[in-house]
Parts: sequence; C-alpha cells; structure tokens
Amino acid sequence: MHLSSDEVVFWQWAFVNLNLTIVTTWGVMLLMSFGAWLITRHLDSGLHTSRWQNVLEIIVLGAKSQIQEVGLKQALRYLPFIATLFLFILISNLLGVLPWYEPPTGSLSTTIALALCVFVAVPFFGIRKRGLRAYLGSYIKPTPIMLPFNIISEISRTLALAIRLFGNIMSGAMILAILLMVTPFIFPILMNVLHLLTGVVQAYIFSILATVYIAAATTGEAA
Repeated sequence: MHLSSDEVVFWQWAFVNLNLTIVTTWGVMLLMSFGAWLITRHLDSGLHTSRWQNVLEIIVLGAKSQIQEVGLKQALRYLPFIATLFLFILISNLLGVLPWYEPPTGSLSTTIALALCVFVAVPFFGIRKRGLRAYLGSYIKPTPIMLPFNIISEISRTLALAIRLFGNIMSGAMILAILLMVTPFIFPILMNVLHLLTGVVQAYIFSILATVYIAAATTGEAA
C-alpha cells in the first residue's frame, strides 16, 4: 500500500516524472471538458431541455447563489473560478467509487496546487476590484505593525486549505482500502458511501473558503 498516488511513477527522466496523480488529474480535466462540450453543444432556452442541461443549470445557479450569499454581488465575475474549483474537487472525489481509481485530491501536490490557485486569485480579484494601492494598503491596517502578521495569515490559510483537503481524502481512502482487505463485504460499502459524502463536503468547504477569502480581498474586510 502506498500513501500517495505520487509514488506510482509510470515514466521518469531526471527530475521530471509522469506519476498516477498527473494521469488522474488530466483524466478528470478531460472528463470535465468533454462533459461540458457534450452538455452545452445543444443548449435550449425553451421548456424542453435535456436532463443533463437541467443538472448543469442547477449547479451553476446553486454556485451563483452561494457566491452572492458570501457577499460577492457580481457573482458572474467569480463564478468560473469558484465553480471550476468545486467541480474539479467534487468529480475527483466522487470517482473514488471506481476500484482502480485514486483521487488526485489524495495527493498533497494536487491540493497545494489548488490552494496556490486560490492564493493567486485572492490578490488578483482584490486588485481588480479595489485597485493596487487600496488592496496593498489593507495589509497595514489597522497599523503598519500588522504587515508581517497579515502576510503570515495569507500563507497559513493557504497551507490550511491544502492540508485539510489532502488529509480528509487521503485518510478516507486508506481506511476504505484497509477495510476492503479485512472485511470485504457490507461494512466497506457503508464506508464507501461515507467517503463519498466526505468528498462532497470537502469540495464545498474548499470552494466556499476560497469565496470567503476573495470576498474579504474585494471588500477590504478581514477573512
């Protein structure tokens, strides 16, 4: 048993390698891209819409509503980033029902990459909304003494995002694998359902925290 899909290496040259995490990550991205193309190629604004279009509309409207509730009134500006984060993590986790599949979110390298996306997006949207001077000024409020503490806060919450997601997904997958070896019948099925529920919750938590951080950056309030 290996702790991370990073350990399963298919090809390596010097410090460059192709591991299972990269393969599953690209697999999820291709699945999302193909699914988006398949659903949106025949969009219908009438009464007779396809089942998959209805599902997509529910997800988009739900994400938009959540973004607005956090405090971002111009939800459509942030929807592509937040919804993509949510869907990538959600699909990565839900595919865990496949016996041969290991979710890329169970790898620390993937969760760090996702957290870094949020780390970059926060100042991007903050500067875009408030301007460079006003955004950078928030780091020295209420006094300039707070500058190092505010910087540490930005870094620590980014690490917390990555470690929280990694820990929950990795530990759930390991427990399920152990139970499948020890008691390969009813109990692992219940644990699999619980693991899927955890995956959905973690996708929601990660995306909603990203939304909160962006809202704080665009309004000038502490997250």
